Amino acid sequence: MNKKGKVLMAMSGGIDSTVAALMLHKDGYEVIGITMKTWDYATSVGNNKKETGCCNLDSFNDARMAAVQHGFPHFILDIREEFGDFVIDNFVEEYLAGRTPNPCVMCNTHIKWRALLKRADALGCDYIATGHYAQIHQHINGRYFIRKGKDENKDQSYALWGLQQDLLKRTILPLGSYHKTQIRQMAHDFGYPEFAKKNESYEICFVPDNDYRGFLKRRVEGLDEKVNGGNFVDPYGKIIGKHKGYPFYTVGQRKGLDIALGTPAFVTEIIPETNTVVLGNENDLNKTEMSVKGLNWIKYEGIHDGMEALTKIRYKDKGALSRLFSDDNGIKVKFYTDVKGVAPGQSAVFYEGDDVVGGGIIQRYS
Repeated sequence: MNKKGKVLMAMSGGIDSTVAALMLHKDGYEVIGITMKTWDYATSVGNNKKETGCCNLDSFNDARMAAVQHGFPHFILDIREEFGDFVIDNFVEEYLAGRTPNPCVMCNTHIKWRALLKRADALGCDYIATGHYAQIHQHINGRYFIRKGKDENKDQSYALWGLQQDLLKRTILPLGSYHKTQIRQMAHDFGYPEFAKKNESYEICFVPDNDYRGFLKRRVEGLDEKVNGGNFVDPYGKIIGKHKGYPFYTVGQRKGLDIALGTPAFVTEIIPETNTVVLGNENDLNKTEMSVKGLNWIKYEGIHDGMEALTKIRYKDKGALSRLFSDDNGIKVKFYTDVKGVAPGQSAVFYEGDDVVGGGIIQRYS
């Protein structure tokens, strides 16, 4: 056994996870690389589409090449069944419920880390590791928690709020204290300048063409016909036009509405029961409160009523100061100032400085 321990490293074939694996290997860990196949490309996109994203054969080969060249083993793990049963089904169900899902959060929380830990145990590994830009620390209370990555522009702490203590205490995030520019330089130094030139993928892995509407139509037979022709209404309920189906819109959307009202219009509410999409002006997106459920507390076992936190309601959100209160098996978040575009289904993540206190799923707003 290596004195630093044995680590199962999730390798997508991209620059971040590859450099993270090589850093751990250089630092004296016994590394085993693993690449997870999460979805079946043929069923995810339409015909004549070029395969893109992280889960393709080229990425698998790039991950394996780096492992072999540096003398540590690499495996490909097929978790399509585990992934599809939860993440993809949840993705579809949330849009059909008029909400906006966050599949990356769901995957991290329920699939990816659990799949890694299960295989780590089978292989006798002490740790699991990924290429996320975030940090893990241990509080004086003994609990493990997530801290923002040093590179504010690449920070991925928002997507990791669902990780529980048994996962956090065995996770290593090698990139958390580095900037992306440093990682690109390391790729050159390790002898992989081509990795530094790779385009980064920001699409949902099972929607590599970035067309979630087309994906929903392929997954739900007859969806287009069932929902086409619903009403656009104004904030007072007056019908102002027809839309293409409520699942194809998200709260805060402005582009692609195909309706001319003389002033900019935004989706402010989605009512699936009546196939209705409410449009308003930008000010109608402002909210002062929201309820959050499905909570996972990280830094502390719980919170006290009135606790102040910086709350982020989407990945690239800068966050807004708020207070948190217990509320009907969840919490109520009261913002100090108006917050724009609160979308049910998205994650709300609570920060104390750079530390993630916890997070949950947005249910409703007011």
